[in-house]
Amino acid sequence: MNQLRYGVAYYDEYMPHERLDEDIAMMKAAGINTVRIAESTWSTHEPQNGVFDFTSVDRVLDAMHAAGIAVIVGTPTYAVPTWLVKEHPDVLAETPKGPGKYGARQIMDITNPTYLFHAERIIRKLISRVCKHPAVIGYQTDNETKHYDTAGENVQLLFVKYMRERFGTLEEINHRFGLDYWSNRINSWEDFPSVVGTINGSLGAEFARFQRGLVTEFLAWQVALVNEYKQPGQFVTQNFDFEWRGYSYGVQSSVDHFAAAEAFDIAGVDIYHPSQHELTGTEIAFGGDMTRSLKRSNYLVLETQAQAFPHWTPYPGQLRLQAFSHLASGANMVAYWHWHSIHNSFETYWKGLLSHDFKPNPVYNEAITIGRDFARLSGSLYGLHKQNKVAVMVSNEALTAMEWFKLPDGKTYNDVVRWLYDGLYRMNIECDFIQPDYPGLSEYSLIIVPALYAVPDEALERLNEYVRGGGHVVYSFKSGFADEVIQVRTTVQPGIISEACGISYSMFVTPHEVRLKSEDAVIRSEDNLVETWMELITPTTAEVLLRYDHPHYGEYAAVTRNRYGQGSAMYIGCMTSREMADSLLKAAVQEAGLWGADQELAFPLIVRTGINPQNQTVRYYFNYSDSPQSLVYPHGPAEELLSGRKVAPKEELELSPWGFLILLT
Repeated sequence: MNQLRYGVAYYDEYMPHERLDEDIAMMKAAGINTVRIAESTWSTHEPQNGVFDFTSVDRVLDAMHAAGIAVIVGTPTYAVPTWLVKEHPDVLAETPKGPGKYGARQIMDITNPTYLFHAERIIRKLISRVCKHPAVIGYQTDNETKHYDTAGENVQLLFVKYMRERFGTLEEINHRFGLDYWSNRINSWEDFPSVVGTINGSLGAEFARFQRGLVTEFLAWQVALVNEYKQPGQFVTQNFDFEWRGYSYGVQSSVDHFAAAEAFDIAGVDIYHPSQHELTGTEIAFGGDMTRSLKRSNYLVLETQAQAFPHWTPYPGQLRLQAFSHLASGANMVAYWHWHSIHNSFETYWKGLLSHDFKPNPVYNEAITIGRDFARLSGSLYGLHKQNKVAVMVSNEALTAMEWFKLPDGKTYNDVVRWLYDGLYRMNIECDFIQPDYPGLSEYSLIIVPALYAVPDEALERLNEYVRGGGHVVYSFKSGFADEVIQVRTTVQPGIISEACGISYSMFVTPHEVRLKSEDAVIRSEDNLVETWMELITPTTAEVLLRYDHPHYGEYAAVTRNRYGQGSAMYIGCMTSREMADSLLKAAVQEAGLWGADQELAFPLIVRTGINPQNQTVRYYFNYSDSPQSLVYPHGPAEELLSGRKVAPKEELELSPWGFLILLT
């Protein structure tokens, strides 16, 4: 893995007729140097219980090796074969919606012993067969793995064992989880009920944490199996995905990506995003920043879109823009799902790089230019290292807690995360993602904390200490409210962080025609309407940046900033407009001393920066718009890598619609 990888998912098993040689010729022409195979076709490789047929795998590996194309082999465990369900119906997950029914993928109970027996057997059979093949460079375990809401009797039993190990006694559980309410108290372990029907948010959220732990264990189990066969130089990865809103959106509720990633050699990801006139690059940056943060290293984009849906088929130039945007976030591979468009079944109209006719098309022709440039520029662009000074703190526990205690207009935790992250992106502030227990807070000058609703005391105390020592924090509303089991703190809110924030509040309301008025000349926006949520804040030592413009709530602060020790803490007590949030974030970035020349540019001009292994600075300048854009280059002498021309300081640069430049200094 010492070069940029450009790839596709390839399914010889799906082809309507023989064309492997022709496909390889077209891949070579496009600069494709890596394919991913086998993760979706268990029923082809094991058509009957204990009967194995790896013909398709063998022929693809041999053909790819002959062509000089590397292969990533997936373990085919995320879509179970019919014979397995017929013989053992209990392998299907029982969810809160009832018993599972066969048909879709990802419908199994990942804790079921029978499923695990057969999964282990197919993994061992496949990986032992391919591990020494010279085409194989690595493995992907399973596919976009989650817990699939498995909640049957066996899972409930495992949860009781988990609760006993974690909390020790029922008395502790009853007390911490408030189970006296509505007679939910549990007085013997044998009486521990299924939590499928629970009304107790603390218990329900703990079950969600437990379910995420099942995914971590399942993936680590698969990695351990593959590692028994993995050869020197080969890697194991997983294609993590995100909350899905018709595209990749936010923190995944069904997996703790940070914990699950520990078992893998390299983090991998699937990133899908709006396109055409809606293409902003935000999802590419968000997914890349998240995945790079999992192991604080470069990562693989194992799936992203080529043509896909009619509303995603890219405008001319957008496929190139997207591919290099992945590299700019730290990816070492960009691979499309998928090579050819499938001719029937569920994803018929999720089109690949090739259309249904298998002929060259404008998207494929643009891919040729990407492959050519990846190969030519790999030495300069591979292994981009980031030295970010801003982090966004995210939490699966806060996400789950806010699913139980929703914001009044239906907005979720991820809406708050993206409200702030997207603002940073638009002003060209690159960031990492961290969790509340991250030990290296002092590595960052500024930490953004969206809606950290449920969190242990220790994490909040460490944030206070971080500010006291010179760090800067921006908190959003609903931060610090409850502990790790969603027990609301009995102190004045926002609890422990009141010390660093210099505020208190005890009331919160749903806004109706409430606006903000500025007490700071810098923080202004014409769009100053409050949405979703507002906390009625009383400053103690904090300065007021914004107040509510309201006949009854005008005495209360909406946004404050407090000097605490050597640092500062901003608290945003309401959901503001995008423009107002951007103004607040700009003030925080300036306060932290992080505002520079690239921040004078703003969306649709996006700047992404890193250091390559030769210790050279690589700056990508992207134009995410349908109009030409220009900028005055603010740094030292550089080489523009795409054209090879020299660029001087203060030179005016032109970017075509959906165009980009890569400057090396």
